[in-house]
Order: sequence, then structure tokens, then C-alpha cells
Amino acid sequence: MLSKFTKSKKSLVGLDIGSSRIKAVEVKSSGKGRYELVNIGQVNLLADTIVDGQIIDGNHVSDCINRIFEEQTIKADQIATSISGHAVIVKKISVPAMSNEELREQINWEAEQHIPFDINDVNLDYHIVDGEIGGNVDVLLVACKKDMVSQLTQVISQAGKTPSVVDVDAFALQNAYEINYQPQPDQAVMLLNVGASVMNISIVRGETPVFTRDVSMGGNQYTDMLQKKLNLSFEQAEMLKRGVVPEECAVTLADAEPLLQSVTEMLAAEVQRTLDFFYNQTLSEGEHLDRMLVAGGSSKVNGLIPYLAERFQIPVEPFNPFRNISINSKKFDENYIHEFAPDMAVAVGLALRSAS
Repeated sequence: MLSKFTKSKKSLVGLDIGSSRIKAVEVKSSGKGRYELVNIGQVNLLADTIVDGQIIDGNHVSDCINRIFEEQTIKADQIATSISGHAVIVKKISVPAMSNEELREQINWEAEQHIPFDINDVNLDYHIVDGEIGGNVDVLLVACKKDMVSQLTQVISQAGKTPSVVDVDAFALQNAYEINYQPQPDQAVMLLNVGASVMNISIVRGETPVFTRDVSMGGNQYTDMLQKKLNLSFEQAEMLKRGVVPEECAVTLADAEPLLQSVTEMLAAEVQRTLDFFYNQTLSEGEHLDRMLVAGGSSKVNGLIPYLAERFQIPVEPFNPFRNISINSKKFDENYIHEFAPDMAVAVGLALRSAS
């Protein structure tokens, strides 16, 4: 497994395999820190294809990967993909200062003390985050269950592609953030990626990850709530949660608003727990969170971003992973790019593994 700190020399297609959709992005470097969009595409997965991170129907996932590549005429076959959820543990630990060789030898022992999985069942990666402070160094330790990585690489290989990088969603998101937002060293930002079934919460200061947490909730909770309480179909609920009233539907936005807010409040409570830890454990007196960037398909749930801004009293805005990426308007539909930009943040971060 490769972490956020690993780059690839090969041209990569960023492939974000979510529980409801697969998103693909290809970019290239145009020099001097600038980038250009080469390809972009997505396809919906059938319901229950991926459940709780487990790939139930690998053939369908492989077929969908092939469909994206064929529809978008993507020629590159080297893939960077990522994983999140309960199968991934990201933990910052403090260890005595030692050489890189000594740390490599000791990392398995350190992992056994901090990772709630059998060490033989996980892939490990680590990176020294901060330099020596008082005889210790801070190390970011990442563990991912091997069977989950194997599932991902198998469906990619079955589609005739080469899985070159397996990343973590939160790190891919941070990669897109660094390249598109040029963060200041003292700026603390929350990156919130709200997918269909998993929400990635990551706090970074400058380019340093401070805290990362995955929560098993997301857009599906909104859809389920609307379906059950308003007797809607899945498609109707999906439209309504984004503020669009389906045709021939007696339900109004006013009917949906309190239901959507009830789920948003649960989501915000998880964000609050993360912030409480952040403020209590990692910030010096007087420091604060500067802003929040919200990515993922469920970032477009009606009222979510204004609610977060009001509750946490900080600037909250949609994450735009194309701020520093040139887009040829003759090749790409600008309305499509604008509409789906937050959805593509992880895929962009993965694609930038080779371009950055």
C-alpha cells in the first residue's frame, strides 16, 4: 500500500471506486506547477454492488471500469485507486528519534501497539510527519486490511488494467487540496468528503495531516430517510435531497427539509466530535480552524453547507479539485465539470500522484 507521501513516475488514471459510483480522472502536468485535464468520467453502480466496503459483485465493478474507459476513450491503463472506512486505520504516533533504517525495523512492533488488527492481516505504511521534538518524532502510521486491498486490485486487474497505487481516500483528498489551494503553513483546514456510505474527515495544517477519521455514514442516510418517511422511490429521494422536486410527485421541498436536517445534524455531530479532539489534543491556545472544504457527491445535499457554516461559525465551501487544473472548454462541458467537481476530488487527487 502506498500513502499520500508516495508519488508515481508513471501516468496514472485516478479511479475512485465508491459504493454508488465509480469516478475516473486523468490529468497531465503542463509544467511550472500547472496541470491539464485529459479525461473524466463516471458510471453508477447497481445497488448493493459494494456493501460496507466489501465488493459483492466484482464482475459488475470490472464491467463498469471498462465502460468508463471505453466511453471516454482512455488509453492509459495504470491505475491509482484508494480505500477508506473501517478497514483503514490512520494514527499519529510519537516514537523516540532514530534512523530511518531503525524505524523501518521497529514499525511492525509499533503498529502492534496501536492497530486493532492482526499485524499479519494488514499492509503497513508510515511517514515521519514532524522533526525531532524533545527526543521524539511524530510518525503517521497507516494500516489497511490486506483482503480489502486485494478486492480492489482484483477488480481492476479483471478489467485489464494495472493497479499501480492503492492510496487512502483522505490522503488523495489532501493531495488534491495541496495542489489546488496552495495552503499556508499555519492554516488549519478541515477536508470533509461526504460519500454515499462513508464520510472522510481530515484536518490538515499547511501540508501536514493532523487528524484523520472515517465515519460510516453519508448520503445513503438522507436517501433512506426520505424514502421511508415520504414513501418515495430511490430515484425520487435522490433528486429531492439535492433540492429538486421530482415530476408527478406530491412531496415538496418543505416536506423534505426537516428530514434532511435531522440527518445533517447527525453528520455534523460526527464533525463536532472530530473538532473536539482537534481542539483538545492538537491545538495551542488561540489557534483555530480556518475553514472547511466539503467534497463528495453528498456535499450537494440541500442545505448541508449552509448548516455547517452556521453551526461551526467558519467559512464552509464546496471543494473544487479543478482550481489549478486547466480545462479545455472545447473538449469538456463546463457545466458538467462545475456540477460534478466536488464528486471528483478523490479521483483528481489520485490522478495527481503521477502529475505532481
